[in-house]
Amino acid sequence: MAKNNLTTVTEFILMGFTDRPKLEVPLFVVFLSFYLVTLLGNMGMVVLIQADVKLHTPMYFFLCHLSLLDACYSSVITPQILATLATGKTAISYSCCAAQFFFFTICASTECFLLAVMAYDRYVAISNSLLYTVVMNPRICWSLVAGAYVCGMSGAILRTTCTFTLSFCDNNQINFFFCDLPPLLKLTCSDTINIEIVIVFFGNFVILVNALVILISYLLIIKAILRMKSSGGRAKTFSTCVSHLTAVTLLFGTLIFMYLRSSSGKSLEEDKVVSVFYTVVIPMLNPLIYSLRNKDVKAAFKNITRRFQVSQSM
Repeated sequence: MAKNNLTTVTEFILMGFTDRPKLEVPLFVVFLSFYLVTLLGNMGMVVLIQADVKLHTPMYFFLCHLSLLDACYSSVITPQILATLATGKTAISYSCCAAQFFFFTICASTECFLLAVMAYDRYVAISNSLLYTVVMNPRICWSLVAGAYVCGMSGAILRTTCTFTLSFCDNNQINFFFCDLPPLLKLTCSDTINIEIVIVFFGNFVILVNALVILISYLLIIKAILRMKSSGGRAKTFSTCVSHLTAVTLLFGTLIFMYLRSSSGKSLEEDKVVSVFYTVVIPMLNPLIYSLRNKDVKAAFKNITRRFQVSQSM
């Protein structure tokens, strides 16, 4: 009888990070700075790859899409964080919450698949260097990227449909900074057992399958490197994988910590910190990871800068 009197939720209230008003302005400045650096770094990487012919290779083709994903990923979450910090708490409609959840899931899932594709690309480049451009031709590259997007979108449709067919009643306060799965499930008044099994299974499937592909690719890469006679050649070859391996470790490490650990040991404040790391910090770091020790990117940047200076002086 009590359930019949429950009010269906039409909007949610995002409670944000902190209930300390003094921290809101400093946090706003920090997240705004992170967001601007993320957009500048990732879109700058896209422009650089498109503008320099020497970067028109399979590796940089995939990196271009990774940068686009990171820019979109951050844009789905960070503006909402800034709005919440500016107002203390933010009302978000049911449909906007579903849309944010959907696009966040697309970006996260597609990035996992894309990193697995990039691991395979590194394996082909190292184990079959003479035929690398033949094997990883434009048609194959586009097919792999399209596959990553299709898999990411399919998963997002499934997870969003399962989550938002649940009933949300009375309590509409999400003690989080965006519409993520764990805090949403805490608000539902439906029986979530079967739905949770489907959602959690698919989420774990995406993480574990892509992690397995990456692991196998790197085992084969190590095997190929060990066959090389020159120690200098081995070090130089493995150095081409360091940036990708760093990006994989950061993303998959935080996702596994966030979603695959036991729920009994979870802390909401801990989840907020971890979520900030993979939704805000990692998209900002990726352009730096792929450019700081990359001679090709540095050379392309110098060429673009030189061209700009010449055009300005004319």
